[in-house]
Parts: sequence; C-alpha cells; structure tokens
Amino acid sequence: MPALEVILPVLDEADAIPGVLAAMPPGFLALVVDNGSTDGSAEVAARCGARVVHEPRRGFGAACFTGLEAARSEVVCFMDGDGSLDPAQLPRVAGPVVHGDADMCLGARVAAAGAWPWHARLANRALAFEVRRRCAVQLSDLGPMRAARREALLGLGLRDRGFGWPLEMVLSAAAAGWRITEVQVSYGRSKVTGSARGTVRAMRDMGALLR
Repeated sequence: MPALEVILPVLDEADAIPGVLAAMPPGFLALVVDNGSTDGSAEVAARCGARVVHEPRRGFGAACFTGLEAARSEVVCFMDGDGSLDPAQLPRVAGPVVHGDADMCLGARVAAAGAWPWHARLANRALAFEVRRRCAVQLSDLGPMRAARREALLGLGLRDRGFGWPLEMVLSAAAAGWRITEVQVSYGRSKVTGSARGTVRAMRDMGALLR
C-alpha cells in the first residue's frame, strides 16, 4: 500500500496527540491541522514528527478542508486527534479505496462500554437512517475515520466548514454516484461526541444540510 496521509483536525489535544501519532501504522503519515489551539498542540505534534498546518478559522470542516488542500497523497484518510479512534485500524478503512473496491470507506464505530453516550448514539442513528432513506447508501454510522481519493474529494466542492462536513461529504459523494462502504472500527470516548453540547452542535450543522 502506498504511503497515505492522515488528516487530523486538532483543537487543544496536546495530551492526546503524542499517543495518536505514536500509534500510526507503517505507511500512514500524520498531517495535523491545528485549528487555533492554545495548549501548544501544534508544537507537540511537530516535536513528534508530524507535518503541521494551521487553520485559524474555527470549525471542524474548516480544519478538514485545509488538510485536504495541503495533503499530497493520492488517497487521504481522516480521523479525530483526541485518542477516541485507534490509528492501527486505518489500513482496514483505507484498503477498499486503495484497492479500487470502493470510492469512499467509513469506519463504523463499535464503542467500548460507556464510551458513546445515549444522546450521541441516538443522534448518529437518526442521521444514518436519513442517509439510507435519501441516498440508498447502506451506512450504519457517519464516523470520522474515513478514506477517499484526494482529487475526487476536492471535486465534490464541499462547502460546510462546521460539524456538517462529515455528512455533506457522504451526501455529495452519494449524489455523484460514488461507491460508499463501511468497516467496523473500535471507538473510545470523544470529547466532542461524548458531550451533550457537542451533540447539539453536530445535529444543528447536519440538520441544516438535510433541510
């Protein structure tokens, strides 16, 4: 498998980022997008050997898009930088895209006990149902670990710069006729999806896209 870049949007993850970077499997290169951290996350990531770019405009989608523009590999991966996902599972997510079996692959999260609060799980289930209903794409999760070809993603013209980015990516890819699949990945507690506030923000942004 050729070297792939892994886009990691980061906001105040100085404690988590060393472990995430240390767990990167061979052939996967971290591209950290610092989204205005005040805890030295960018400096920590650079000391750990990651390539770091900066996106001062706050927003999950803004950080992801900046990483997509800065990436150099033909296939790119995305994942959170807070330690909730295991980088060792990136080859499973990237494999279908690299080998031409899919145009996009998502990691369907299998949560550890207590890692996924009921409000976040329910919201995700509702969004996945809407994707299945509207697009006939059989996804059970809109998880943040995913892979696709960089130029094709740029060609989708994604506009959301908030928490609607993951949903817009899937909706736009489905509208373009992409082959979209998923594989299971393990999941621990996230500081965003683990909080009620984060769930509300994500549902607000994604709900606007569905409307």
